[in-house]
Amino acid sequence: MKNNLLKTMAALTIGAVLIAGCGAKEEAPAADTQVEETDAQKDAAVTKEAEKEAVTKEAAVPDGEDEPVSLTILAAASLTDVCNELKARYEEQHPNVKINISYGASGALQSQIEEGAPADVFMSAAVKQMTALDDKGLMVSDSIVQLLENKVVLIVPKESDTSVSSFGDAATDAVTMIGLGEPASVPVGQYSEEIFESLGILDEVKGKANYGSDVRTVLSWVETSAVDCGVVYATDAYTTKDVKIVCEAPEGSCSRVIYPVGITAAGEHPDEAASWLEFIQSDESMELFESYGFSDAR
Repeated sequence: MKNNLLKTMAALTIGAVLIAGCGAKEEAPAADTQVEETDAQKDAAVTKEAEKEAVTKEAAVPDGEDEPVSLTILAAASLTDVCNELKARYEEQHPNVKINISYGASGALQSQIEEGAPADVFMSAAVKQMTALDDKGLMVSDSIVQLLENKVVLIVPKESDTSVSSFGDAATDAVTMIGLGEPASVPVGQYSEEIFESLGILDEVKGKANYGSDVRTVLSWVETSAVDCGVVYATDAYTTKDVKIVCEAPEGSCSRVIYPVGITAAGEHPDEAASWLEFIQSDESMELFESYGFSDAR
């Protein structure tokens, strides 16, 4: 009987072990299921983040809209102040267009266009440069507009005690050095030569001349008293309190100072270029030009 009891107890023990083992094996799939659920959650999180990023991109560039167009404008240095203000106004009204303006002497800008530099619009300080480009087929002829007119003036440093009172005085002992634009590339330099030629003193003035790469360079020389006097546009003189205007060029002593504007033939954005030209000819823009000293030449 004792042996039978031992056998019975052993059988019960083995059965318990087997039952426990089976229970452990049944719990394993639950662990696997938890792993699978975690991976799924991770995949869902990645998908959600991707969707969020896509929505953000769509918000930055709405459906049907492209990245902003970059419009390149080459403009005479004397247009710097007014064009910077016009640029800000235009971009506010046309958020899909970014205006990039490069300023310099009109002759230098002409050369850049001839050499293939990227440009959509040319705003010259003289008709000569615009005509040269148009004759070479580098401008859209029917887009060219004679937009503005300026005046040529003689200036001296604000604190100067010079006796200079006229363009003719540039040939006298009252002037030892005069600032002029380089006539080969700077329109104001070309107008200056016309004026002194008409007065019959060009050779004397050339002997005292210091030539600048653009009109703003000449202006800075006079502001700092690096020269006794200089010839600039009236609009440039109005931008600073550090110079005095002595006088305007004598009537008929030089050609009219006309600023033509036009669209380049090789420009990549003709529609936006046409929009800019329309904008700068608006009544509001012309009022701004006039506030800077320009007059309407149309």
